[in-house]
Amino acid sequence: MSATPFRRILAAATLLALLALSACAAGPASHAGQTAAQPSPSTPAPTPSASPSPTARPKPGSLDWYVSQVPTFPEAPPPRPVPLPVTGAIPFWHRVPTDQKVAFITIDDGGLARPPAVPDFIGRARIPVTMFLNSPAAEEYGDYFRQIQASGGIVENHTIRHNSLSGRSYGYQKEEICGAADKLETLFGKRATLFRPPFGEYDSTTIQAARDCGAKAVLHWSETVHEGKVRYQTPEKVVRPGDVLLMHFRPALMDDLLAALKAIHRAGLTPALLEDYIR
Repeated sequence: MSATPFRRILAAATLLALLALSACAAGPASHAGQTAAQPSPSTPAPTPSASPSPTARPKPGSLDWYVSQVPTFPEAPPPRPVPLPVTGAIPFWHRVPTDQKVAFITIDDGGLARPPAVPDFIGRARIPVTMFLNSPAAEEYGDYFRQIQASGGIVENHTIRHNSLSGRSYGYQKEEICGAADKLETLFGKRATLFRPPFGEYDSTTIQAARDCGAKAVLHWSETVHEGKVRYQTPEKVVRPGDVLLMHFRPALMDDLLAALKAIHRAGLTPALLEDYIR
């Protein structure tokens, strides 16, 4: 054998030996479906992306939070309207004379503050409300009150200037009441049939002027609600059937609405629409 072929055979044998040693050092080859090698300790494992928890609670103070706090009420009974006098003076009521297990939420004025979440809160929570509005505020912020009206809220009369009527002349009182009723009818497409005198102050002339302007009843209130606290007018400190709760368009109106709803619920009553009982 010549030297050249011998060198070729020797080189090939050396190469085969080196390949065998390399295969042993690398270990067995991986197969499809076999578990992949774990990362080295110096390589951090990937962190799964965070996703919202399906049981996450709404943020306190948000609209969703207020809606979540509304109690579950018994279904309101079919309303039995209160009989009204056919002739003579219209009634003045602190509470609606009914024994049905209902109470009524009313909101006054409209010029001071209009919390932006209130219309959505009233709509989503299906809160029956009656708004006693001053006509200039109703005109200036009509879109806001129409949002509440679209959710079932009713607009009623609270005069033009919000001045005390007691002791004023018939002409002055009629101008305040009829003037507001005319403007509210133009703005909202319905003539007010209920009247609340500013500050609850009235006299026999007020009752006469309200009747002459189309009102069927004059309403006072049974409880007031301010800054999330119900202020009772009776020592029992409980909402009774037919009670009228008064609050105002003020910065804390969301809290006032929620406090009123909880007080009504504690009393075993259901909120109802005032106009379903005084027709």
